[in-house]
Amino acid sequence: MMEGVVNLRREATLTVVVGNSNRQLQAIDTVIDTGFNGFLSLPSVIITTLNLPWSGSDFVTLGDGSETYFDLYTAIVIWDGQYQEIDVAESETEPLLGTALLYKYRLQVDNIEGGKVKIEAL
Repeated sequence: MMEGVVNLRREATLTVVVGNSNRQLQAIDTVIDTGFNGFLSLPSVIITTLNLPWSGSDFVTLGDGSETYFDLYTAIVIWDGQYQEIDVAESETEPLLGTALLYKYRLQVDNIEGGKVKIEAL
């Protein structure tokens, strides 16, 4: 089980540890975006800092239903206590956690500032 918090903008957030194949790790505060069908989006400065390798480009669905072409990079995340290799979409927005990472997990949100965000395996 993983726990996050609802921030002052009423967004469900979770800190995720992201790294590269050399296990260079960085804790990233993410906003959970159930309209984003990718795993994780990160700005280029974090991708560069972690020296994540480019893996290709693909269309990703955004929260408004539109599709956008993103460069994808390979990263390692610690997810529910386990290392997992994922694709990271490069985007100059705040880091987003998408539904691909939430697949087979229950997301519960106490939707009040400071409320609990709970993610647990189904």
